[in-house]
Amino acid sequence: MNDSHTDNHHTYDVDTDIQSNTTLTPKRAHLQLAIEGMTCQACASRIEKVLNKKPSIHEVNVNFAGETANVDYDPAQTTPEQITEWVNKTGFVANLQAADSLFSQTDEDTATQYPWRLIGLWICLLPFLVGMAGMLTGQGMAWMPAIWLQFVLATIVQFGFALPFYKSAWASIKGGLANMDVLVVIGTVTIWAYSTYLWLTHGDGSLNSLLQSNQMVGHGTDHGPAVYFEAGVMVIAFVRTGKYLEERTKKHSLNSIDLLLSLTPDEVERQQPNGEFHSVALRDIQIGDILRVKQGSRVATDGTVIDGSGWCEESHLTGESVPLKKDVGDELLAGALLENGSLLYRVSAKGSDTKLGDMVQALSEAQGSKANLARLADKVTAIFVPVVIAIALVTFGLTWWLTGMIDTALMHAVSVLVIACPCALGLATPAAIMAGMGVAARHGVWFKDAQSLEAAGNVDTVVLDKTGTLTMGKPTIVDQVMVDKSLATDDVLQIAASVEAHASHPLATALINAAAKRDLPLLPVSDINVIKGAGIQAQIDGLGVIKVGTAEFASLTLPKFMPKAWQVASTVAVSINDEPLGAFALADDLKADTPQAITALQNAGLQVILMSGDKQSVVDHVAGQLGIEQAYGKMSPRDKAGQIARLQTAGHKVAMAGDGVNDAPAMATADASFAMFEGTDVAQHSASARLMGESLMHIDAAQKIAQATLRNIKQNLFFAFIYNCLGIPLAAFGFLNPMIAAAAMALSSISVLMNALRLTRFKTKVALDNTVSATHTKTTPPKTV
Repeated sequence: MNDSHTDNHHTYDVDTDIQSNTTLTPKRAHLQLAIEGMTCQACASRIEKVLNKKPSIHEVNVNFAGETANVDYDPAQTTPEQITEWVNKTGFVANLQAADSLFSQTDEDTATQYPWRLIGLWICLLPFLVGMAGMLTGQGMAWMPAIWLQFVLATIVQFGFALPFYKSAWASIKGGLANMDVLVVIGTVTIWAYSTYLWLTHGDGSLNSLLQSNQMVGHGTDHGPAVYFEAGVMVIAFVRTGKYLEERTKKHSLNSIDLLLSLTPDEVERQQPNGEFHSVALRDIQIGDILRVKQGSRVATDGTVIDGSGWCEESHLTGESVPLKKDVGDELLAGALLENGSLLYRVSAKGSDTKLGDMVQALSEAQGSKANLARLADKVTAIFVPVVIAIALVTFGLTWWLTGMIDTALMHAVSVLVIACPCALGLATPAAIMAGMGVAARHGVWFKDAQSLEAAGNVDTVVLDKTGTLTMGKPTIVDQVMVDKSLATDDVLQIAASVEAHASHPLATALINAAAKRDLPLLPVSDINVIKGAGIQAQIDGLGVIKVGTAEFASLTLPKFMPKAWQVASTVAVSINDEPLGAFALADDLKADTPQAITALQNAGLQVILMSGDKQSVVDHVAGQLGIEQAYGKMSPRDKAGQIARLQTAGHKVAMAGDGVNDAPAMATADASFAMFEGTDVAQHSASARLMGESLMHIDAAQKIAQATLRNIKQNLFFAFIYNCLGIPLAAFGFLNPMIAAAAMALSSISVLMNALRLTRFKTKVALDNTVSATHTKTTPPKTV
């Protein structure tokens, strides 16, 4: 049938002209873990390194910013519990997702815990800050604590509050990849040990000389040793503060998953057997329970309305803020806001089985994947720490040799160690991906993974299917012509609808609906066979082989001069035993915002091309209405895929949008692909992104968000590289002391996160047209007084 979008039916096999010689891949299962304890990208790389050594692991992606691990493994060789144990042995804590939860959550949220360790750290730092304030105000070292007190405070910090640094550093070294904590530990322990050595060896060695409090401890004074206890304490305090702020930003500002999880209430009103309603915890709800949702409340689970009516806003899933009327029999989605009315609904799905749960899981997995740009950062961080340690050693040796001052050489080397933190580099890509994915989800676009978002941001050409993509996908019969005068029009319609009942193309649905309106019963059929791009054939007892599809497929030759309706409508012809019976002309209206969407895509500099299996005259008519210069009709699935491949060979980056089986090969060939709302399962699985609304404006939004995300990633990477390229030489030549280096290191990570956060406020220049198709909008929502 024209532009056919038919699905595989369980009673027959679908013929295909796409052959595959690919051997079957090993059985794969997917697992997502929440990881606690990662401090930088090197930690994520270490987990990947350990798991990739296991023969049962196919692929691992660890997201430092999202603190998650996506693992593809062979379930015949290992279990999720075993994988969790492997991760735990690397020094981290991995948590499995509960079967009925929306997202894996740890027992303790370190970002919401009261930061007692950090507070204690700053209490120990306070006396040093007072002493440094005295230095800045001309008091010299008079306000600095006694040297023995400096030693006590520094020791408490170094071997008490800084203990997590040691644990992480040791686990990192055991894993074979050094992380930033190794740098911090080496630098601060060196400062503490050197200062302690100078203090203990100063004076006559008596206890009195060590505890005397009236000395002027200083850096280079004649009254005391040149100790640097305050430098080590400040480095640890600044680094820990930076980590705390970074953690809060990642968990509460950057990650859209928390916002999605907050859409469902903790408690719901459940109907009891006696008809009364009691508040119960959401986790206690079961499939089949009857719940009540009132005006201003959110729907807790997916379900079906059994009583009442109201208006629900579902923008969290569709990106469209126009409320939809809900009556008895209509579907409700978890997280929807009931703006007006009151509803009783029966629970059909809960937790991760809801559409919201699916979105949370899809978003989490997508945020945990890696864009190709991230591979560069991974390669750099894998060798970064050893190189920095080597630079620090060279700095120490050269400075000591040139100046003869070991304390100066030591401070320069420690500054190099502290400022060269790879955190900013590790956060650059995943932070932007997390933010971009969240913004896309709010606009009704679910990207499959980071590579999909990256590809969408690079496209310069968009190929669009016609039926169900540009048009409503709900055609109606506008004319018919009968060749066999012995059969009435209703008879031909009944035969065609009986066969088309086993196809899922919009044109098939139009014939079925027309037959239903005329009370024409469907006839039993057998030997069903779908021919992609041509139509469908089947056997009807007493009649023979029925073919329904293109005029050529049904052996029908229409007159050259037909009424205008036939020139701009799709044709569905019918034949029995290759003897044509007649044909129907079916017209399909454009979606309300299709012209706006095409204009937006063209204004963005994208080349828009129309490809359809429909006849050329219909395709040209639609293209003329929309201002599309390139339009191809009578395209088979192979033709569409081949044309996209030719565009790619010519240097174009191509995106494909469609909704049917016929579009799947082309979508798989394209660099990026978008499956329209309510498209076939084949199209959904072939696409790199799903559009949760019916509007084509979602494609424009997806492309703009993807471009903004790529710009943000490049900005972050540029800043991270420049920061290290400038910071390390400045520290090596003594322009940065360890305290300033620590503050700059913390600031670099926060600045990368702040830049990524700009994406969360991103809005497309062309606002989504909040019109809803006639199938969803019944009347205008009443205004609440």
